[in-house]
Amino acid sequence: MKTMRPLIIILQLCLILQVKAQIPDACITSPTNRPPENADINVTCGTQYMDLSIFLCPMYQALYNESLMVVNNQLSNKLCFGKADWTVSPPVLRFRFPINDTDASACANLYKITSQTGSGIFADYSNVQYVNISGMVNSIDPSAGAITYRPQILYKFSCNYPMQYLLNNTQIGVSGVNIAIRDNNGSFISTLSMQLYQDPAYTQILTVPPTGLNLKTKIYVNVKATNLTDRFNLLLDRCYATTSPYPIPSTYYDLFVGCTRDAQTKIELNGVSQTARFSFEAFRFVEHKNLTVSTFYLHCATRLCEASTCASLLPACGTTQIRRRRAAEIVPTNTTITSPPIFVGKQSVGETQALPLYGAAPPEIICSSPLLGSLLSLLLFSWLP
Repeated sequence: MKTMRPLIIILQLCLILQVKAQIPDACITSPTNRPPENADINVTCGTQYMDLSIFLCPMYQALYNESLMVVNNQLSNKLCFGKADWTVSPPVLRFRFPINDTDASACANLYKITSQTGSGIFADYSNVQYVNISGMVNSIDPSAGAITYRPQILYKFSCNYPMQYLLNNTQIGVSGVNIAIRDNNGSFISTLSMQLYQDPAYTQILTVPPTGLNLKTKIYVNVKATNLTDRFNLLLDRCYATTSPYPIPSTYYDLFVGCTRDAQTKIELNGVSQTARFSFEAFRFVEHKNLTVSTFYLHCATRLCEASTCASLLPACGTTQIRRRRAAEIVPTNTTITSPPIFVGKQSVGETQALPLYGAAPPEIICSSPLLGSLLSLLLFSWLP
């Protein structure tokens, strides 16, 4: 027994020296050829994926390699192992997780939905939902004996997604309607689109003559979220019109705040699916009385909600007036992206040709929402909801 113990120690030392000798050439001269540190992990909260990149050389220093690092200890799922990228300096191990597919939890990442007090354009709403996606990348110790000389490596990661949007700066001219969607304050995993229709079946895209729409023309608005799991629905908190591209401090008119504003505005779908629909009648702002064309801009404060709780998030109609006033005053303007000018000409006598609503643009303009992910990266990459 006394002769076996030194032999075991010698074999373990040989194993250590053998692993050290297997350090790749790219790591030998790399500044990351050192023990693991807190800043080794980088997390990107993308619109469809969470991407992790972790320095590879510290793993080799700790007697591991890319095949010995796995997400949430899911050893039987090959999708939970990373891919070494030796084309960058320093080399990294990359992981990618879909956050909006039905198999998004394949690697046992934890999904947690929380409610927090709203901020910004949602400051008057006490219940704004967030989704937290978190997990860890851990090392797999291949040692077969009772002891090991390998340190345990554990990287925790998380992304925090506020489920709220501001889809705004949809320009409408009456007489004369032009629509353009600008990416502004999107903050979740989907791509939002807004389309105007001329029929209640939402099949015929709205077209206008060169001189614009007539007063009281019915406008049907369809807002859609794509690339979502079925656990979320789309909720329009408020849609309103302003006389300038910016929500403040111009004249504004509320179409609705959570419920119907008046007899001319009808909400057909809201908070029950991944599509929201409403309609209203074309109108003119009084301040444009001396203008041939009255131009205004449509804004919708939009968010996602967990399907089972959407109904509870709809604001009470009896308190909408105060909420409308406050929300109009706090919408930030520094996040607004403005499209090139859209001009509406005066129709000449005899001209009857209808023009596409978007002119030369595609019939549906997509607003890709960037994500605001709350990130902390430490060796134990922690998440705060």
